[in-house]
Amino acid sequence: MTSDATHEEAVSLLQELGLKEYEAKCFVGLSRMSSGTAKGLSEVTEVPRTRVYDAVRILEAKGLVEVQHSSPQQFRAVPLPEATETLRDQYENRVERLQSALSEIRSVESDDEEAELQEVWSLSDSAAIENRAAAIIDEATDEVVLVIGTEMVLTDTLIEQLNSLDPDTDLIVGSGSVSIQDQVDQEIPRATTFLSELEWLHGEMVPEEDAAVGRLLLVDRSALLVSSIDPPTGDEQAIFATGLRNGLIVIARRLLSQGVVEMTTPEQD
Repeated sequence: MTSDATHEEAVSLLQELGLKEYEAKCFVGLSRMSSGTAKGLSEVTEVPRTRVYDAVRILEAKGLVEVQHSSPQQFRAVPLPEATETLRDQYENRVERLQSALSEIRSVESDDEEAELQEVWSLSDSAAIENRAAAIIDEATDEVVLVIGTEMVLTDTLIEQLNSLDPDTDLIVGSGSVSIQDQVDQEIPRATTFLSELEWLHGEMVPEEDAAVGRLLLVDRSALLVSSIDPPTGDEQAIFATGLRNGLIVIARRLLSQGVVEMTTPEQD
């Protein structure tokens, strides 16, 4: 990555963390200087001199910039470790406040119970899908069945979570790859592992342009998450459903019982 591209990325990331454009540009500019005046900073960042003062004042209030009240005033960025820690604290505080505010908002429940039985929701972004999968696993009381289609799914975080499951919760982990099965056997010894005989999980008889299977997660036979990964980009897409009588989950239970691992089909099927 070129210096200009790195500079632009830093400015963009700071904006994503809550800084405005001029504030982000001034902070990045000061991080390249031991100290600077408004004039010097304006020349480096191409931020209008009159706007530099406003941006620096806000950065100082956020704890990201120090000001020497000389004539002319001198500005400097706080050391990088301090700045990143300050930004992290501010970001986490905002997330906590958001979570608190959203949790206090009164929910509006649907009266259409029959419609809810057939609901299927979609998710995008690997991080969001990992978080949803983790939340589903956290709620497990009886059984977790996880079929892994690619090694990228088997993260350290997932391994730690599966190892920390309640001992009374059955854990069944399968894949279409011997190497993945060996890794699971080694790193998650409490799991019952198996190699799937399903051809689509092995990648056999599947057109090259089709997405690869990412993960298939069934928890307590009533919560299902299935994802696919686009091979060229690595983008992950998933669908999610809940409910013992949800049609998609009924199909998944039967598919697992017939093609993946021996499972007793509930009477509700």
